Amino acid sequence: MSTFVLKIVAIIAMLIDHLTVVINPANDWVFIAGRLIGRIAFPIFIFLIVEGFYNTSNVKNYLRRLGIFALISELPFDLAFYNSFYAKEGGNIKIDLSNMFSDGQVFDTVIKRFMGHQNVFFTLFLGLLTIWLMSMIEKKYSKNMLYVNILNAVVTLAVSIAAAFLRTDYNYRGILLIVAFYLFRGSNLLLLISMLILSSDIVTAFAALAVIPIAFYNGKKGKDIKYFFYIFYPAHIFILFILQLFI
Repeated sequence: MSTFVLKIVAIIAMLIDHLTVVINPANDWVFIAGRLIGRIAFPIFIFLIVEGFYNTSNVKNYLRRLGIFALISELPFDLAFYNSFYAKEGGNIKIDLSNMFSDGQVFDTVIKRFMGHQNVFFTLFLGLLTIWLMSMIEKKYSKNMLYVNILNAVVTLAVSIAAAFLRTDYNYRGILLIVAFYLFRGSNLLLLISMLILSSDIVTAFAALAVIPIAFYNGKKGKDIKYFFYIFYPAHIFILFILQLFI
């Protein structure tokens, strides 16, 4: 499979997951099936982030794109998922949408709602930043592996704490998984073990199935859809929010 095919697989899995959460939030077999399918999306995106890190000519531009789209995606993310699996506090956005920025609602809107859970682009941004810093440490202190390991552990811990504080999607586990994909690049067995260890429950353990399409990666780029995912992510969750208004 090329990078293009893996992106399409991840996008389809993510779409099924999000449709399940928004359209069928009941805890039935359809919900469970949709969530299980959706678990493979994040590890594939992580795999692509790490491969992109090794193949990009400008990591700073890569980080900039992720950061910009993290900000662009946050409002649609909060609107679409505020009443769903992702957010468990607060009121009903379908009822108070017109008043959400009134004086009495500012604190609730900004702190409890828009800071309650951050979209996956924030996780990917922080994860890419982590492995970039780790790579610079490895280059600078290549002759002292003990120093490298200590500094890399400190960087990983610091960013993981930041992810937990910001409540990014997948939280600190997402950062640790990105680091694992960086450290164990090329070993599908170690990637599988990492996904199982970092699973928080049986459902998230199904993310380990992502190793199957990843195992078929052929190292080729395929069609260039670099900006398709960046645009698709905020666009599709905004459409899901619109659908919620009519369900």
